[in-house]
Amino acid sequence: MADLVAGVTVGIIAIPLSMALAIASGVRPENGLYTAIIAGFLIALTGGSRYSISGPTAAFVVILYPVSQSFGLAGLLLASVMAGLILIALALARLGRLIEYIPESVTLGFTAGIAIVIATLQVPDLLGLSSEGLSSHYSEKVLELVHRAPAWQWPEALVAATTLAVLVFWPRLRLPIPGHLPALLLGTGLALWLNQNGASIETIGSRFSFELPDGSLGQGIPPILPGFEWPWLHAGPDGQPFELSWSAMRELLPAAFSIAMLGAIESLLCAVVLDGMTGYRHHANGELLGQGIGNLVTPFFGGITATAAIARSAANYRAGARSPLAGIIHALVVLAGLLLLAPLLAYLPMASMAALLLIVAWNMSEAPKVVELLRRAPLGDVLVLLCCLSLTVLFDMVIAISTGIVLASLLFMRDIAGMTRVNDISEQRKHVPGELPEGWRVIKVTGPLFFAAADRVFEEVLAMSKPGAGLVLYMDGVPLLDAGGLSAFARFQGQCERMGIRLVVADLQFQPLRALARAGVKPVVGLLSFTPTLSAALDELAEASVEG
Repeated sequence: MADLVAGVTVGIIAIPLSMALAIASGVRPENGLYTAIIAGFLIALTGGSRYSISGPTAAFVVILYPVSQSFGLAGLLLASVMAGLILIALALARLGRLIEYIPESVTLGFTAGIAIVIATLQVPDLLGLSSEGLSSHYSEKVLELVHRAPAWQWPEALVAATTLAVLVFWPRLRLPIPGHLPALLLGTGLALWLNQNGASIETIGSRFSFELPDGSLGQGIPPILPGFEWPWLHAGPDGQPFELSWSAMRELLPAAFSIAMLGAIESLLCAVVLDGMTGYRHHANGELLGQGIGNLVTPFFGGITATAAIARSAANYRAGARSPLAGIIHALVVLAGLLLLAPLLAYLPMASMAALLLIVAWNMSEAPKVVELLRRAPLGDVLVLLCCLSLTVLFDMVIAISTGIVLASLLFMRDIAGMTRVNDISEQRKHVPGELPEGWRVIKVTGPLFFAAADRVFEEVLAMSKPGAGLVLYMDGVPLLDAGGLSAFARFQGQCERMGIRLVVADLQFQPLRALARAGVKPVVGLLSFTPTLSAALDELAEASVEG
């Protein structure tokens, strides 16, 4: 019963959201409903997260809209199939946990950028402006909207403002009914009254039409079950037939890869959020496999790309969900809404749908987290966030994520390299209890010796040494020695040999010891030796001093 209540609740939320997100992605509203039905059912059945609700999400709009404009519905569905195959491959390769290595500054940056783009796309419907001929480039689009702003229509703006006000203030009433329902009902009622009094507010029924099996035309959404059809047999760009070819698939591959990567990020982030709320732990590779199956199958029934939706999944848990059965029931509720409510859904005004997406964009932006990060995070994280946000808005989300991850990685490596330290502990009696033989020093190295730090570290060690002297390199604090570190050590050893410095390496950890052994580094009598501990190295020096 708890799953039934939760499934019905989130299903009611999903019906208008699925239509609005499909429209924002450049396709018909029923394609969004088909996605919530097919993908919502399959991913709940096969995924690795107990409470996730999958369907169309706002994050995909910035990828799907350009694809639908350039390749039509057929190209969009084919890209979704390809993305599903990529997700399945990621799951079989057991790469689900890699999401943990994407820093928060990157995810916050591109989600905030997506939110800005989505909010901008709603301006025409919010103000009743024409969207014909708008540029695909963000900056040009904003300028064109500013030029068209004087032609705004007050009826659409009034309906949008009313819907938006209900969506904003309804949660403060703390009622069990989700705010989407009363907001859309009020917006629809207001639009009907204004249209009866001479206004011409656009609705789903006035914008979209469909052809019935008997050849007659209907308005709005067809109240029929989604049927099987090969994705490439749908309409291509400008309604023309789509030509399936290797070249078309090659052109769609970057979009498919972007869809798969974003789907993986969104679904696994959603699962992590739910883990924190519920105490259960998701199965990352199982979730990727479920997402892959859902996106592979759904396009054959007219559905677009799907992933786990954080807001709907959180609402699912808060409504009392106990198992994936709630997600399955949510899909059945959307199916019932398609079959029973299609004539009524045609009355939904586009201005109200735009207001709904405006709230979705605001929630997606996570503005409080962004502000907190800008105020308190290190400068490097702030720069990564601003870079990802700017690139997402002005260029492309794939470029934004790739650049953000590269920048974050470089900053991380810089910070890790800065943690590697060199200290002369020759006079520290805690480590060196007695006097060292003449000309000997003990240098402690702490931190990983990888390509970004090794050369600097060994240069510092050489700067502390004198020709003809002896040097104990105490390396118990070195957990890592990579190929770059090995090369730097080989150069350091050669310089010590040329300067007549005898080198003793003490207390190597397992990984550096194995790396040196695999590289064939061996003791050299009178030049290089290894000891298991620092005390063993000091004893060796004492014995050599006595013999001398």
